[in-house]
Amino acid sequence: MRPVTMTEAAEPVPRTNETLVRVEAFAPNRGETFLLADPRPDLLPGKDIAGLVVQAAADGSGPPIGTRVVGHPPLGGWAEYAAVPTDSLTPLPDGVDAVRAAALPLAGITALRLLRAAGPIAGTRVLLTGASGGVGHYVTELAAAAGAQVTAVCATPERGQRLSALGACRVVHDLDAASGPFDLVLESTGGPALAACLSELVAGGTAIWLGQASRTPVTLDFFDFLTGPENATIRHFHYAGAPYGRDLATLVRLVDEDRLHPEIGRVADWSQTAKALVDLRERRIRGKVVLTTGAPR
Repeated sequence: MRPVTMTEAAEPVPRTNETLVRVEAFAPNRGETFLLADPRPDLLPGKDIAGLVVQAAADGSGPPIGTRVVGHPPLGGWAEYAAVPTDSLTPLPDGVDAVRAAALPLAGITALRLLRAAGPIAGTRVLLTGASGGVGHYVTELAAAAGAQVTAVCATPERGQRLSALGACRVVHDLDAASGPFDLVLESTGGPALAACLSELVAGGTAIWLGQASRTPVTLDFFDFLTGPENATIRHFHYAGAPYGRDLATLVRLVDEDRLHPEIGRVADWSQTAKALVDLRERRIRGKVVLTTGAPR
């Protein structure tokens, strides 16, 4: 990863359907750190922000000046100001602070949309790999609340210590320790994990592949799969696709109602961005990291 430094950049000029937000907190995602391996010269990452509207959208959509919001812009969130499409933000109630709000967008939207893609899960047995990241914590809590029996897989006891409290019926640190079979597998680590998970499915079960956090390519042997569970299904999932405002509103409502609890492993001033990105990339942070700009939260 290239060295990360702070520099001056021009304040963004919003399009007619964008709101200008003064960023109070932002949350880097591990996937964004890999953009820094060979960044383009004008790269300004950042997709998860919370802050205050300082310029309303010219087309009249979106919230007025002075509204506290959480947003999911396509880029540009690691900054003091960010331009956010009005259909990809939502107002914040008084009970949800900027730190928790900033931890919601990418991971929370991914979890919501992943579980929608999985279909009804009440009473199902779910195997979740990579459970100690931001997405995994949200999926665990949301799936358990919907009536699923979640077995969460994470690398170490320290990284998985909150998963039981969020509703996981079992937390294991190796796939071999997972006691199947499972109706649904949610696999995000890549490498040999997908093939191992497939062998744990019931007949007619579904595996949804949503990531490759290990950065190791998956290799599948068709004949191994053929001799495994009858009529099992493998599906690919990617969360992206604006607008995001409706899903953000759902996440904010659940937090405000004390039904969703962002797992934030570190809160730091944005002067600590470089260290936070390295630690996030190297999996030294459980759940989310949130960086604050010093603006009111």
